[in-house]
Amino acid sequence: MLNNSDIIENIFSVVDPLKVNIENPQDAVFSIDVHEVVEEIVCDVLVVGGGIGGVSAALSALRAADELNYRCNNTPLVVLTEETDWLGGQMTAQGVSALDENHLVEISGASRSYQKFRNDIRAQYKSKCKLVPHAQDEPWLNPGDCWVSWLAFEPKYALDEISKLFEPFEEQNKLSVKMRWKAIYARSEWEETDDSAGTRFTAVGFWDLETKKCIEVHSAIVIDATELGDLLPMGGIHYRSGAESRQETGEAHAPEEARPDNVQDFTYPFVIELKPGEKHVIKKPPHYDEFNSQGKFSLEGYPMFITKLKGEGDEMRIEKLPFWEYRRLISAKLFEAGEYPNDLSMINWNSNDLRLQNIIDVDDITQAQRLALAKALSLGFLYWLQTEAPRDDGGVGYPEFQLRTDILGTQDGLSKYPYIRESRRIIALHTIVESEIVVSSNPGARAHLFDDTVGIGHYPVDIHGEQDVPGAAQRTRHFQIPLGALIPGDAINLLPACKNIGTTHVTNGSYRLHPIEWSIGEAQGALAIVSLKTEMKPADIRSSKDHLRQLQELLIDRGVPLFWFNDVPTDHPDFAAIQRAAVFHAAGFEAETLSTLLSCPNRE
Repeated sequence: MLNNSDIIENIFSVVDPLKVNIENPQDAVFSIDVHEVVEEIVCDVLVVGGGIGGVSAALSALRAADELNYRCNNTPLVVLTEETDWLGGQMTAQGVSALDENHLVEISGASRSYQKFRNDIRAQYKSKCKLVPHAQDEPWLNPGDCWVSWLAFEPKYALDEISKLFEPFEEQNKLSVKMRWKAIYARSEWEETDDSAGTRFTAVGFWDLETKKCIEVHSAIVIDATELGDLLPMGGIHYRSGAESRQETGEAHAPEEARPDNVQDFTYPFVIELKPGEKHVIKKPPHYDEFNSQGKFSLEGYPMFITKLKGEGDEMRIEKLPFWEYRRLISAKLFEAGEYPNDLSMINWNSNDLRLQNIIDVDDITQAQRLALAKALSLGFLYWLQTEAPRDDGGVGYPEFQLRTDILGTQDGLSKYPYIRESRRIIALHTIVESEIVVSSNPGARAHLFDDTVGIGHYPVDIHGEQDVPGAAQRTRHFQIPLGALIPGDAINLLPACKNIGTTHVTNGSYRLHPIEWSIGEAQGALAIVSLKTEMKPADIRSSKDHLRQLQELLIDRGVPLFWFNDVPTDHPDFAAIQRAAVFHAAGFEAETLSTLLSCPNRE
């Protein structure tokens, strides 16, 4: 057992997300007395948080080490920690496995690694399940046949794919995954040079929620992929949360005064099975009457199973699609008889979004109480669906909806961790603002062009919560992920890789989705290795044209689009050459370089 003389006896309070329950929220809050470190681990890259961004960052760093022939100084090269017992974040532990994506995600709208991950999930259904012929032959199989996404699935298949991706690196002792580890403190020091100054993280302390022991991880690069940006306050890094003021961001849809507590709603999704003719009504949960009297529960005019049409004759069009099919995970009709007897649908709707109950920078008891309230809200919505929701055939209530407690791996049937839409956000070298991405400010085909682009994305400004200025939910142009938004202005070796990047409250609404978080993680993992390989700070890599280009080349070569081309798929033979030409032209490289790139369409 290692005794650390630098540890001063400290008492920490932590919330265990897997222990949150409606009846006794305080059961999830623990006071721990840390006076010794029982183990110290040294690695090159520490990734804290095993959500989509964390998984992608860890994989990207491991791959970049091979691509750049980086000889790691430590074994393991990467340590990845996660406080729940599932990796995958939004698509697994948070229950949103009907993915929120853009309409070009299958072709040119996401990185090749993300596309492959999704297609490998499809391949599992095709190899393990008995599909009807047309579904078996469908290259873009959507097991849920839902209308919100190109792909919906049971979380277990994403868990399997993550495990397969990590397995070879774990066998080579390059990766160590630590589940049920919660970060409780950070060691850092202020560092000044002639041209820069900032905080350098030297170690992060974790509490093992199972063994009840403290472990410390020392690393050269720390990637904060936590859902709420937990490392920022631990290291004294400046950050924002909630809505900034209009004066601060210059955004048309920012409030006149900042509202740090106006953070987007969070949600506990759940999965139900349609079992016609049966009754599965749950016990009325706490707070149900309160929520119901406030008008919280509604289908918002959507029918349950039928398609609502508008107009007559040739003018007839679809007005509302079925609520049931919105985030359906399994459409039984796609499978042979007996494989899936009934449909399964994941419920993530405005009615179970908990509003104006911020869990950032509040005490742990308050956080646990608000998490428990969100659970009560979700079960309240289920109870309303079973007892009061308007039926398509008249009457009220669908008692045939059965809560499935096995799909999300919890006793209460709710996701292991709430679906988080907004986090603490770094004060970055560049903050992405509304005018850089929305249609009204960008008349061309694309959003503002960034010469330090490291990825792309496309999604509306989707804000779940109180909108200070009506109309914040706007359409966007196809946008990029600038490296400047991924580097804090006051931290030397900390890289955000979740929803904690340099966005505003408004633009976070577009950058918080599955494929974009994956691309953020992929960029940060690659940046970490480039930084280690060159012995340069991440901020210095951005400011060096040659090193920035090296990072961009690395990403392009592995199939990461940095510039939007709708008709150039990531598997196109000229993908890399076309991306290079576009990106480097935007960055102002000389014509001779462009000519060379364009004359070698299959350049390796």
